[in-house]
Amino acid sequence: MQAQTYLHFNGNCEEAMTFYADVLGGEITQQMTFSDAPESSLTFPEEVMDLIMHSTLVAGDLVIMASDYLNQKEEFNSGNNFAVSINSFDEDEAVTVFNGLSEGGIIFMPFEEAFWGGKFGMLRDKYGVQWMVSLLDESHA
Repeated sequence: MQAQTYLHFNGNCEEAMTFYADVLGGEITQQMTFSDAPESSLTFPEEVMDLIMHSTLVAGDLVIMASDYLNQKEEFNSGNNFAVSINSFDEDEAVTVFNGLSEGGIIFMPFEEAFWGGKFGMLRDKYGVQWMVSLLDESHA
């Protein structure tokens, strides 16, 4: 079983996923707008046709899926109910990811030694998504 994260954005999904692909060294393997949906599917408002209906980012074993938020029953709420957790055994990689994601964001916990071993840091990026980055020590292998 694998855990995958699905993120919703408020009109800037394409920008955010491109940013994540760059920081994480991955690639966007699938991306479609609402206008790409078959005509037989649900009818979407004209103002969302250029927004992202689905995007998939693959970076090694990490898969992140996302879309622009479209829900007429509930307002968009920027990323306060989850965090994406990234684990690495490579310190350079962990530092690069943490520093990249923190650009323009808010660091809640600096990336530093953790009492359980390795290093750990928490942040909210410039898109409102919360991240936890862990450098695992060999006892977690």
